[in-house]
Amino acid sequence: MALVQPVEDGKIVETASQDSLRKTGKNGSDMDKDAFLQLLVAQMKYQDPLEPTSNTEYISQYAQFSQVEQMQNMAGSMDLQRASQLVGKEVYIRTTSSTGETNFVQGKVDYVVYENGKAYLSINEALYSIEDLDTVVDKDYLDAYNKGKDFANKLGKLPAVDGCDETDLEAIDELEEIYNSMSDYEKSFVASDLVDTLEKYIEKAKAIRLAAEESGEDGGDDESGDAGETGDTGEVGDGE
Repeated sequence: MALVQPVEDGKIVETASQDSLRKTGKNGSDMDKDAFLQLLVAQMKYQDPLEPTSNTEYISQYAQFSQVEQMQNMAGSMDLQRASQLVGKEVYIRTTSSTGETNFVQGKVDYVVYENGKAYLSINEALYSIEDLDTVVDKDYLDAYNKGKDFANKLGKLPAVDGCDETDLEAIDELEEIYNSMSDYEKSFVASDLVDTLEKYIEKAKAIRLAAEESGEDGGDDESGDAGETGDTGEVGDGE
């Protein structure tokens, strides 16, 4: 399975591990048993016949190689186990563009792929090495963070408190409802100065509504007074 590389601003985003894999493929620096045996045969073939390498030394070299190989297999198994535990979790992956710029990819791990002794996380239909994993995010934390961020953005779109009028009442009511519906944990992601600002908007909305009600009541009293005077005049006319 080929690695799927994301594209950003028309450029392929190459992770640090993918760059390492590419260089490894070119340089052929990875050693396996076959490569070791080839080197061993070459060493035996071209050794000094007057001072040949002892069998003990060959056995020692092979033992060291076997030990290194076992450690690599163990590390690969641990990476696979670690990656498998991330399925379904929200993570941040550190990526490096072709210009060396560092960016982050955020998303849920859909599944894990194990290739060439390395584990890869599938995020948004792209594969990233577990070596590029930067942060594992709890879903409740991420939801609360996003909700707090959305609340701050909506609050910032309102005009200054003193400049609010009847057209802003609906937006203020919506923000009040959003904040009141948050849990205590979610409210902890809203800065205290934003809460103070919301309270000022709520008080301003109450003042606007009160002014509108008082204006309506004053208008109603004037109309009823005019109607009473007209009625009195009419009754007097009938008596005459």
